[in-house]
Amino acid sequence: MKTFRNILSWGLPIIVALAVVFVVRTYLLEVVKVSGDSMEPNLRNGEAMIVTKPTPVKRLSVIVFDAYGEDPTAPKNTNYVKRVIGLPGDQVVSKNGYLYVNHRKINQHFISQTEQGAGTGNWTLGSLAKQHNWSYQGNTVPRGHYFVLGDHRSVSEDGRAWGYVDAKKIMGVVKVPFWEGSSVHRANVNSLAS
Repeated sequence: MKTFRNILSWGLPIIVALAVVFVVRTYLLEVVKVSGDSMEPNLRNGEAMIVTKPTPVKRLSVIVFDAYGEDPTAPKNTNYVKRVIGLPGDQVVSKNGYLYVNHRKINQHFISQTEQGAGTGNWTLGSLAKQHNWSYQGNTVPRGHYFVLGDHRSVSEDGRAWGYVDAKKIMGVVKVPFWEGSSVHRANVNSLAS
């Protein structure tokens, strides 16, 4: 009986701690690390950040999502970090270095004027779909999906190439970029697809 109490005295706190970590990582937040430069200058390669779950996804939210199946080149267990430009039902158009959502110009204060036009070109969702042979060929973001871009437009492999992100694949929203070069590394997030 004494042995059982000793095991319980140190075993129970460990089990409770593991359960708390599991619940927090599954339902509340997770620490992730950026790998790549497609979100520069806002998120740099190697920078750690907190991803909150469940948080409503809004236009211009930065999200982390499971890229496997979204980007045909992404291997299993690969997460990307990108910025949401189009919500379900939105029309997204790029014209002369500016983005328009539902015929309204988007304020992209988070990146330089040069980067706004770099690598963007003139397109509609329909023209991108036709060019890249997406399964959904419409001019609006399909229901239950999001259209995303990297902030470093000239190098980002993003929705312009592979289409939309299924809402079910979203891990969470980046809320708090914090310490850099930390040894805390819960998940590897690839912000640049190869």
